[in-house]
Amino acid sequence: MAPAGAAAEQPPGPGASKEPQRGEQRGRAEEEPPRIALMNGDGLHENHKDETRQDDQKETDHTEDANDQEVIVIQDTGFTVRIHAPAVEPFSLQVSPQEMVQEIHQVLMDREDTCHRTCFSLQFEGNVLDNFAELKTIEGLQEDSVLKVIEEPYTVREARIHVRHIRDLLKSLDPSDAFNGVDCNSLSFLTVFTEGDLGDSGKRKKKGTEMEQIDCTPPEHILPGSKERPLCPLQPQNRDWKPLQCLKVLTMSGWNPPPGNRKMHGDLMYLYVITMEDRHVSITASTRGFYLNQSTAYNFNPKPASPSFLSHSLVELLNQISPSFKRNFASLQKKRVQRHPLERIYTPFQVYTWTAPLAEHAMDCVRAEDAYTSRLGYEEHIPGQTRDWNEELQTTRELPRKNLPERLLRERAIFKVHSDFTAAATRGAMAVIDGNVMAINPSEETKMQMFIWNNIFFSLGFDVRDHYKDFGGDVAAYVAPTNDLNGVRTYNAVDVEGLYTLGTVVVDYRGYRVTAQSIIPGILEREQEQSVIYGSIDFGKTVVSHAKYLELLEKTSRPLKIQKHTVLNDKNEEVELCSSVECKGIIGNDGRHYILDLLRTFPPDLNFLPVDGEEMPEECRKMGFPKQHRHQLCCLRQELVDAFVEHRYLMFMKLAALQLMQQKANQSEGDTPLENGGSPTPSFPENGVEDGEKSPLEDGKMDENVAGLDQVKELTETIASDNGAVDPRSKEIIQNACKAVGSISSTSFDIRFNPDIFSPGFCCKHSRTARVPLLPVIKSKEGLCLHPRAPAPCAECRRFSSNLSSLKRVKNGCVE
Repeated sequence: MAPAGAAAEQPPGPGASKEPQRGEQRGRAEEEPPRIALMNGDGLHENHKDETRQDDQKETDHTEDANDQEVIVIQDTGFTVRIHAPAVEPFSLQVSPQEMVQEIHQVLMDREDTCHRTCFSLQFEGNVLDNFAELKTIEGLQEDSVLKVIEEPYTVREARIHVRHIRDLLKSLDPSDAFNGVDCNSLSFLTVFTEGDLGDSGKRKKKGTEMEQIDCTPPEHILPGSKERPLCPLQPQNRDWKPLQCLKVLTMSGWNPPPGNRKMHGDLMYLYVITMEDRHVSITASTRGFYLNQSTAYNFNPKPASPSFLSHSLVELLNQISPSFKRNFASLQKKRVQRHPLERIYTPFQVYTWTAPLAEHAMDCVRAEDAYTSRLGYEEHIPGQTRDWNEELQTTRELPRKNLPERLLRERAIFKVHSDFTAAATRGAMAVIDGNVMAINPSEETKMQMFIWNNIFFSLGFDVRDHYKDFGGDVAAYVAPTNDLNGVRTYNAVDVEGLYTLGTVVVDYRGYRVTAQSIIPGILEREQEQSVIYGSIDFGKTVVSHAKYLELLEKTSRPLKIQKHTVLNDKNEEVELCSSVECKGIIGNDGRHYILDLLRTFPPDLNFLPVDGEEMPEECRKMGFPKQHRHQLCCLRQELVDAFVEHRYLMFMKLAALQLMQQKANQSEGDTPLENGGSPTPSFPENGVEDGEKSPLEDGKMDENVAGLDQVKELTETIASDNGAVDPRSKEIIQNACKAVGSISSTSFDIRFNPDIFSPGFCCKHSRTARVPLLPVIKSKEGLCLHPRAPAPCAECRRFSSNLSSLKRVKNGCVE
């Protein structure tokens, strides 16, 4: 059974590769650049442009080089090559200069007439092409060039890949792998909605001269009065799909592995097959191909059977011994290639479904091999060794990114490694819960045990050593990994050079929550107290800081809207931080600066965190807030924080524009500045609006003053440049607007939050003052997701233009 659900720190926005990919090539999918969180510095209200992302800090000469290379990439056009394969008519294939030879391999392994071949090479003018070479680097390759498919000798690894590929072809229309979350299969509703597959004509199948009748009757379970709420309709139900069974059994023989003398003859493995005609045969996989042997279930006889058939492909051999296989396999592949490409392609990373129907459990040798054998010989790493996941994850992030080709290569490499790490972590988490991995502390209680498998560290979602005693115990320990994962995603999206995070995967399986992390070099060789040089390991009692970490984290504070602040440890000593106090900084043996435990990256949510001495607005109290939650790790989602900052920036611009318009009106009427530093401009309450009052943005009075926004932008730029050529009254306007929206700067819009505000167990220096920057998002109507964020989806629904994804994001914006 597949895990109930798995989440990982993945680069967002992966694109699909050109063709379906299996095994070691599945992760090579193109990826869009990571989505960047909204920065306070975005736009013309930026205060410190040198604190933006490192990608934007390019010298002029590097920018010109990047532009030149990007133009070259855009100007490259595709061309056509001719493919000559054994027993197949030559055909043409459209390729791109940026494609690798390996991508042509994947195309051939997906085509209907060549899909049964896996162990082959491509030759051009007698030279074998490197699988990882780009086509534009092959000398002489041009329009109508001929590429020959040459069959290569098998190895044990290639033979296993071939058997696995044939199994995948036989189950290409079977949804069981998609339900179980195996091999990047996923469910698709496309065929259900189109009422069948589309043929070459692209038109629906006709019945005689008339179109087929479409049944539009709604199902009974959605009709009024129905009391049943079945879960099966949540999954695609293709009633017309009829399984085409090609074989009864295809499995590994019990005579494996071959004895030493047979290995000298080239035997690699033995297969056992039962055809649809109920013929029991034993097959030898050798370096030259596949043939029948004379072995039975009880007697081993590796000699070739009579008549002798030697085929380089297992499908070709089965076609000769089973007419039913030949007929059904051809029909199966024809139906497979007629499906829409979006249904045939595999997802770049595994998607799990929370509901699946009860299906018949069929014999599957590949599934059994995956569950009970080590796949080191099949996976993409050195046989007999495990991968150094942390080194791979960090090395890919250190790849150059000066121009478009380098950025594309870097993003693809990052996504590839993250996909492999997620798959390995998921298998490891399942093995941990199933009891197949020994704990590194077996003498301790089960929930306190930790595990290391395949260079991945696993821990369970329980309150170990009462770390979360004051935050909700096991409930808080169960929620903390999700918050930590969200923090890792956010810091990776900011992508500051020199600051590293751990590869993190959170897996829910059989009622357990397992956190899988890559291992910092040297962390297991020393005590935690000696390793942590930034942050706290005991929730604020002992707090340390480090100049290098402050420098790196300060670069992330602007896009993440985190305020640099000072906390007091148990000795009442001041310690300066630029993150939450739970965030830990560790320098690994590789010299890299790592941060971990990012569960408090975002501000706390006072809707579910009652605090003594703090009262919520009257509107919130009427709705029952604050409510007592099961844990005290409730935090605001990044989307809500971004939306709040956007709303406050709009308020800032319009407030300043209103004052500028009034100032111009007063000057035109001959008004003079007031004495004693006074100003004729109106004042606004601090942090926007007072309780019970309407914001100028709510009553629509600000819309007609948008004409002054350009002047506000120019004015803020001038003030930020600090050239001293600003009218004092104009400067006061900006100061009033900054004060009104809660900006921490008096010269430009800059809202940041203290993530340690209201955290139990420790206190901030001048705690009341430290709370001020957070009060707008926590106590104002805008920040509570009650107004104006909450009515927005309702208004959209009334206008019949709602966006379901936005509705879900806003609905879940307050609490984990």
